[in-house]
Amino acid sequence: MPVRKRLSPAQGLIRHAVRHTLTSNTKPGQKLLVAVSGGADSLALAAAIEFEAKKLKLKIAAAVIDHSLQKNSDKVASQAAKQLQAIGFDQIHVEKVKVANKGGMEAAAREARYTALETLRLKTKSHFVVLGHTFSDQAETVLLGLVRGSGSKSLSGMSEKTGTLLRPLLGIERKTTEEFCKDSGIKFWSDPQNKDDKFLRVLIRIRVLPFLEKLLGGSVAKSLVRTADQLREDDAYLDSLAAKQFKTLAVVTSASVKLDASKLAKLPAALLNRVIKMALDGFGRESSRAHVLAVADLVLSWHGQKPLSLPGVRVGRKANTLTFTSGEK
Repeated sequence: MPVRKRLSPAQGLIRHAVRHTLTSNTKPGQKLLVAVSGGADSLALAAAIEFEAKKLKLKIAAAVIDHSLQKNSDKVASQAAKQLQAIGFDQIHVEKVKVANKGGMEAAAREARYTALETLRLKTKSHFVVLGHTFSDQAETVLLGLVRGSGSKSLSGMSEKTGTLLRPLLGIERKTTEEFCKDSGIKFWSDPQNKDDKFLRVLIRIRVLPFLEKLLGGSVAKSLVRTADQLREDDAYLDSLAAKQFKTLAVVTSASVKLDASKLAKLPAALLNRVIKMALDGFGRESSRAHVLAVADLVLSWHGQKPLSLPGVRVGRKANTLTFTSGEK
């Protein structure tokens, strides 16, 4: 009888994390689209999913997104596809995307990547896109939000499940994915941009977090992730309360959203601002904190102001009625 090879600690941790996420969020027969860059995080994820999917009777496919931002990016994408084939993936899609020249390269690349992944999810009839974000990414995301002065939504970090996105490795440190690959004989690509501190996230990764860890005793990342977990719980509860208020107060038609300003004014600020944001975001563009506060001023400090023209939406008040209409011509 052949001797079963014992898993290394890294292999065991990652397989367990993947198994937990998949058993909690999927059903037999469903299909997963795994996003793979060729780095340690995504290759470790892909290898663990390929193993666990068989036992859970899940179908799998993989997507490799080539952003064309670096020299030989097509070769990196091709190598990732070959590694996926060696791991056991039969359905592999390599997609080249065009990254816009606005809003910063990091944000533009992210938008292009997620758009391509959603297109491929629909094309492959997959139920979920699975991403390789780790505990280390989570800590960086929260600190990045603090630096930018973001609200609780950004400081809450990433969730294990967001719509059709799954992130099984949020409890796994980056070094563990590298150990997994080494223990599994998987060669991974190290993105040179991950060492270029002209990018704010990279600066936080290679300079700020290590400095804080050394200065404060090595618990900063854990504290950031713990804070994100707590904020995510609070944010979800407040969002649920705001959704109930919106359903009660809003009169929604195909052309407008109307809210009673006198009733809105009685809400606590946390609910008032969320209800306003729900009304604004219903017109197809995500509103900023500044936009929400500008509308809140129509509710709380009304003295006959002119209507607001915000991105994609126009907001005006007449008597006690606050009216949101499309700002597109």
